[in-house]
Amino acid sequence: MLTQLTKCRNHNLRSYGTCAFYVRKSHSACTERSSAIAEFQGILSEPQINLSVLRKLCFNGIPFEGGIRGLCWKILLDYLPTDQSLWDSVLAKQRETYSHFLKEMIIQPGIAKVKFGVSREDVTLEDHPLNPNPESRWNTYFKDNEVLLQIDKDVRRLCPDFSFFLKATDYPCDLIMDPKNEYETLRKRVEQTTLKSQTVARSRSGLTNVSSPLKTSTSYPLNECEPLPSGCEAHWEVVERILFIYAKLNPGIAYVQGMNEIVGPVYYTFATNPNSAWKEHAEADTFFCFTNLMAEIRDNFIKSLDDSQCGITSKMEKVYATLKEDDEELYLKLQEQNIKPQFFAFRWLTLLLSQEFVLPDVIRIWDSLFADEKRFDFLLHVSCAMLILIRDQLLAGDFTVNMRLLQDYPLSDGDVVPILKKAKELRDSKTNA
Repeated sequence: MLTQLTKCRNHNLRSYGTCAFYVRKSHSACTERSSAIAEFQGILSEPQINLSVLRKLCFNGIPFEGGIRGLCWKILLDYLPTDQSLWDSVLAKQRETYSHFLKEMIIQPGIAKVKFGVSREDVTLEDHPLNPNPESRWNTYFKDNEVLLQIDKDVRRLCPDFSFFLKATDYPCDLIMDPKNEYETLRKRVEQTTLKSQTVARSRSGLTNVSSPLKTSTSYPLNECEPLPSGCEAHWEVVERILFIYAKLNPGIAYVQGMNEIVGPVYYTFATNPNSAWKEHAEADTFFCFTNLMAEIRDNFIKSLDDSQCGITSKMEKVYATLKEDDEELYLKLQEQNIKPQFFAFRWLTLLLSQEFVLPDVIRIWDSLFADEKRFDFLLHVSCAMLILIRDQLLAGDFTVNMRLLQDYPLSDGDVVPILKKAKELRDSKTNA
């Protein structure tokens, strides 16, 4: 009995000691977190934001609490100016502009909009659904449907490891969803069209042809999801609207498969903002931040620019050039196996790693990418760091094994921090050289 009691007491003591350690560690982490939040709040409360200081803070990760990340991303993506006194006027103007986009572009020709001060437009001989004139609004409407079909297909499978995009938004678009209005939802428009999805040919080879098992193992099939109540719309429908309007406003590039992977994390960050005042306008804010982001990376999506100095081919070659400087042995191994950067780096660079990791990890990486003063040069170092951190596996593997590793990157312990830490080391070594 004494022996059993002693063992029991020792076990309890060990358990208590372990618990005490975690309590201390947790308390320390909370204290550090609180300090970081306070530092961000201090900078963001200044009348004139010091962008250089903010970038340095954001590079190491942005807190979600209080909507800090959403606010920082808006500043880093040039949606909000550093002069805080201008924020209210900028937001009001941009959100009103987006409302006009909705009224002008999510509309079927010939539909009455009396409520919004637009007189009824009757179908006439000059403009009717069978009018072959290229200038016909109906002709444009049907051509838009081709792009819409591809967008619809992509957004429905956005971030399959999260059910978020299949759930109803707390703030459905009143303009579209109000039954008193005659606007049709894009979802309804897709359902009604007779066009076939195979008529759309805007995808880029290699962009989304390989899906990570990590990101699809817990996917949520659309046919298993409960239908949303009348008057509600899912988050993916909001993303669809953003991409459709972007395509309409940017006919030179329109929509290219993979853009959904860029807009998704931005919208998720804004739509989950704990500040309801910001959360309500997630759609409009996402549209303009996405537009600004695409202005910087759009060359990656334009096939005709692939082999130009600003195209994706040049950027992929820089990944191998940087790797050669940092780890020549690994570089030569990949060269020997004829593993070209376009086999994996095309997707890494074009989609900003959004398909390589689950959403929370992608968001953490983007904190650093958006804070990069040279605008995504850091992505090259991240790509090299990813290669170097699995160098032992790559050096030991054959072509098949290594291709599998690179197209389905093995994330150790589900933590991207070591990758970012290594990438920073690589960047700093170049800066200090």
